[in-house]
Amino acid sequence: MPFKEQTAEVIDALDDLPPILKKDLDRNLCTCNEVLRRDIIHAIANGATTVEEVKIETYATMGIGCCTQDVERLIESLCPPENKMPD
Repeated sequence: MPFKEQTAEVIDALDDLPPILKKDLDRNLCTCNEVLRRDIIHAIANGATTVEEVKIETYATMGIGCCTQDVERLIESLCPPENKMPD
């Protein structure tokens, strides 16, 4: 997918987030694997609806797991309940 389309998807996804979750998009959400918050949002916007799918796409949560709750919050904010797959 071209970069311009990827950027548009992330921007659309950001519109659905509460302001608190839009902060620090260019900072690491996953510090163990240095995964940016923006990259996790991009993975969710591209169809990752579980922590496991985000992990496969970005390597987030693969360290000590301290970012798992933040990844879950992003999934809950961006994915309508009917689109979520059970963990």
